Amino acid sequence: MIADWLERKEVCICAGSGGVGKTTTSAAIALGMAARGGKVAVVTIDPARRLASSLGLAELGGEERRVAVDVEGELWAMMLDAKRTFDDLIEWHAPDERTRDAVLGNRIYQELSNAVAGSQEYMAMEKLHELHQEGRYDLLVLDTPPTRNALDFLDAPRRLSEFIDSRSFRVLAAPSRMGLKVLGHGTGVALSLLKRATGIDVLRDLGEFFRSFGGMTDGMRERAGRVSELLADSRTAFVLVTSPRRDALEEAAFFHRRLVDAGLPFAGVVANRVHQAGGPTDPAELVELLGEPLARKVLRTYDEERRLAERDRLNLAELRSRLGRKPMIEVPHLHDDVHDLDGLRQMDEFLFGVRPGSIGRRPRPSPSRRTR
Repeated sequence: MIADWLERKEVCICAGSGGVGKTTTSAAIALGMAARGGKVAVVTIDPARRLASSLGLAELGGEERRVAVDVEGELWAMMLDAKRTFDDLIEWHAPDERTRDAVLGNRIYQELSNAVAGSQEYMAMEKLHELHQEGRYDLLVLDTPPTRNALDFLDAPRRLSEFIDSRSFRVLAAPSRMGLKVLGHGTGVALSLLKRATGIDVLRDLGEFFRSFGGMTDGMRERAGRVSELLADSRTAFVLVTSPRRDALEEAAFFHRRLVDAGLPFAGVVANRVHQAGGPTDPAELVELLGEPLARKVLRTYDEERRLAERDRLNLAELRSRLGRKPMIEVPHLHDDVHDLDGLRQMDEFLFGVRPGSIGRRPRPSPSRRTR
């Protein structure tokens, strides 16, 4: 069961393609581990914001919120605020208040930080690292973007370090006159016209931003290295979430190869929405019980389910052969979409092997946050 995968782990990163139930799986893992006495935080960067509704919350923000559920431990949740994380990163690395204010107030930075907030991958890793360093939780569960985008966050620390060390960064950090020469006469004329039309000196803002930012590069390069180390740490576990659909399984196999090639700690696969055929059905008994017209419909539906179950079995068998000895947990196709705590408890019956209703349902007042 998944509790065995996460034994002595401090970080669980859930990744997978879109539409496979990755967000609800992340929430269910966090709930199940909190039920075992841990203080657990689940962090989402999913723009669909489904995590809040799954946990019975009206909304999530940039601060951790306690989920009112009666478990042995504590369950907390938050939505990543990527721009705020970027601002915090600047404040952390700025050598003094003047440099900090120069960067935060710079128009180029404001546009850049909003753009980074849109991609979110590196900021997600920063927030994960920050929460881990604070040591307030026994386990952090991160819900990531769909698989191919999730691969971007694996490379994000390296890309940041490469940019800091690049010739382009050194050019942009050069004095404005030198930067103008590098950009070329045509670009210089265009920027001069823009300045006269709008009053905005783009080249000066660029130079000021990169010169101020340049004083933080050593700290940010070191921080990016620590983020990469956390991803590869033995205390981290990658859980791949998929479904029996052919396209989702291809994504899962691709992501598995990337993790193995990168030497990252892959724990196992959760296969969601697996069709399972029931036992044999006697047509004569159904006709006697339901009447012939209704019995025919029931038998047709049963036959469709049986075919879907066989398809899922074959697809998952192929994925198992590609995973080698890595474990897989199957969560059956549930009748209702998982959108609340009751649905998460139902998932935990399969993820953790718990009996129905063993995870408490009674909300209790949220105590003040404790520290480890």
